[in-house]
Amino acid sequence: MAENCPIIETRELNVCYGPVCVIDQVNMGVEPNRITAIIGPSGSGKSTLLRCFNRMNDLIPSFHMSGSVLFAGEDLYDDSVDPTEIRYQIGMVFQRPNPFPKSIFDNVAFGPRVNGFRGDLAALVEQSIRRAALWDEVKDRLKDSALSLSGGQQQRLCIARALAVQPRVILMDEPCSALDPISTQAIEELMRELSNEYSIVIVTHNMQQAARVSDYTAFLNPREDKISELIEFDQTRQIFTNPKDERTEAYITGRFG
Repeated sequence: MAENCPIIETRELNVCYGPVCVIDQVNMGVEPNRITAIIGPSGSGKSTLLRCFNRMNDLIPSFHMSGSVLFAGEDLYDDSVDPTEIRYQIGMVFQRPNPFPKSIFDNVAFGPRVNGFRGDLAALVEQSIRRAALWDEVKDRLKDSALSLSGGQQQRLCIARALAVQPRVILMDEPCSALDPISTQAIEELMRELSNEYSIVIVTHNMQQAARVSDYTAFLNPREDKISELIEFDQTRQIFTNPKDERTEAYITGRFG
């Protein structure tokens, strides 16, 4: 990958589910080792766009797209690309914590085991939990069920699980929406720390969160025909202090959405 090249890039991306088109002509790039926020009103295709980045939409039979999504300069949707392998390189953390009904250790070890990891599994699990800022809270209870953890701890465990397969990108779909303010702060601090090593894309309805944690922000908004387009994509400071489009300003100031 060339220096300063986006780790993920969309070119004239259009997405439909059956006859219903959702997003139209999205062109944007995700910079490496930065946090990119995707904002917009409900139904604007934020999660659809996010799931294009690791081919999660492939699991929906009616999904089809045109244009292209590049990952490290390679076409993510080329016939030669294995979607399962892509989902290890581009991990995902969902809106609600979804730990497996297994021990804390086995949750984090699951991906490496499936991948046939042959190194020091215990060391990898510890490293992943440490990177998720959870180690001090769970180091003496690794055999306990992951379901015994609090909501915020479960979400950090899911982040550790994603990190254990050593991805290059982490996608987060509203990762704090089900959490209390203290847990939300912990996840936001973790995101900033992880961005030193990983590229992160987060979907959020929370304007303050986008302004706090992200380096770049993409604003999606539906047209009158209900198909969403990318209104503006820029550095977060620019988006929130001096947006170029009046629709962006109206949304971030709460006048609609």
